[in-house]
Amino acid sequence: MVPVFDLNKLSLLLKDFNKLTGIRISVFDVDYNDLISCPDNMPPVCSLIRASKEGSEACRKCDRRACELSAKQKKMRIYRCHAGFTEVVSPLFFHGILIGYLMIGHFMEYPDIQACQKAVIARCEELGLSGEALLKALEEEKPFTRNHIISAARILQAVSYYVVFEQLATIIDEDMDTRLNNYIESHLDSDLSVPTICRDLNISKSQLYKVSTGLYGGGIATQIRTMRIERAKKLMLENPSMSVADIAAACGFSDSNYFITVFTKETGITPGRFRKQP
Repeated sequence: MVPVFDLNKLSLLLKDFNKLTGIRISVFDVDYNDLISCPDNMPPVCSLIRASKEGSEACRKCDRRACELSAKQKKMRIYRCHAGFTEVVSPLFFHGILIGYLMIGHFMEYPDIQACQKAVIARCEELGLSGEALLKALEEEKPFTRNHIISAARILQAVSYYVVFEQLATIIDEDMDTRLNNYIESHLDSDLSVPTICRDLNISKSQLYKVSTGLYGGGIATQIRTMRIERAKKLMLENPSMSVADIAAACGFSDSNYFITVFTKETGITPGRFRKQP
């Protein structure tokens, strides 16, 4: 079973949620990778914290721990993160199988801004963060009441049901290795850029890299080039009268001169010499 995400539709849904609530929302996969967020940029305070190695590791551990607990309990969790902010996470289950998470936050849950700033500053100082940049970032934060956060959490839970019901996040029986390999094989004459592959297979860049590394032992671009050259060899052997330009086009090379350069570099001989081999 392989989780897949319709990132285009999810992007529209997340934008609507953010537009109506003003709250940042993110989708995580089962490995706790941030697949898509709205807005894309993190809040200034989070950016400052994650700028340090210690802060970044603390954030990732906190996210992971929250996701693990929500998945174990099979319910939404409202919790306090390591830096003092309140956040909400909701697991995504498809027919009982965990496929990802939705997360919103962060929230400054205090009755007044001064108490909020003191609490967060105390946490940040433990990470070695202080100074005017931190104070300026905190001034941009808006405090939320507990009732406001609970209301946002209820909407998040409704969104999680919608995501699964509309299959914006779902699972397939075919393993991703097979899907990726078949997709590349059938699209060698087309655009095979990373954004295109991710869009058509509904996977994130991090998922693509992980699958490619496990399946091919390296990056996706290298594998695509190798498969294109192998197709070119096959075409030249099976179609002696086929021109180099037509072979290049059939293998996804828009420029025949570039194809010759790549082919020669990969094989050690030119296409013309390859054809003359016994």
